[in-house]
Amino acid sequence: MIPSNKNSLIGLLFLSYCICLVKSIELTFELQDKSKDCYYENIQKNTSTTLEYQVVTGGQYDVDVIIESPTKEILYRQVKSQFDSHTFVAAVTGPYAICFSNEFSTFSHKLVYMDLQVGEEDPLPGIGEQVTVMTQMETTSQDIHEYLNKIIDYQTHHRLKEAQSRKRAEDLNHHVALWSATETIAILLVAIVQVYMLKRFFTEKSPTQNQYKSMY
Repeated sequence: MIPSNKNSLIGLLFLSYCICLVKSIELTFELQDKSKDCYYENIQKNTSTTLEYQVVTGGQYDVDVIIESPTKEILYRQVKSQFDSHTFVAAVTGPYAICFSNEFSTFSHKLVYMDLQVGEEDPLPGIGEQVTVMTQMETTSQDIHEYLNKIIDYQTHHRLKEAQSRKRAEDLNHHVALWSATETIAILLVAIVQVYMLKRFFTEKSPTQNQYKSMY
């Protein structure tokens, strides 16, 4: 996968070795306001590919997503989407573009998580090549392998939800603290004005008092 934005290139360096070993790519990147990031992956014909994404933080937690084939055909389009999963089969061999757009946002940047799985996962060593029926231990190993993969997916989703909830809680705490400080300042100003008005009311002399003092 090749990013079109240099800001996301650093995040892909540590994946360069993993891409050669696995067909699943996970990436979390920052999408600036009024910007669009595209990632390209060479996919062989008739290969099933699944894209899963989620906006972790930023603004209204939404982005525009487009998947484009090498022939410029739009395979998938979502406008202001928070999260989704889409599976497609490559009709032709070539670079497929996966674009995330935040061009509609004027000041808020987004943190986006993306998981791209190309093709089916390779079976466990020694299981996929055999012709005979699998033994009970091999079947159990295969089941454990599938369960562990599901656990990894669940942990990833829970971490994303935790990060999203924490960000919302921090934003809410910031707004509550700001509103509390504003109310405190307003109460102090009202108290000062009231004290000043009361003090002025009792210190001002009435006309009758001034006439009485002038007689003596």
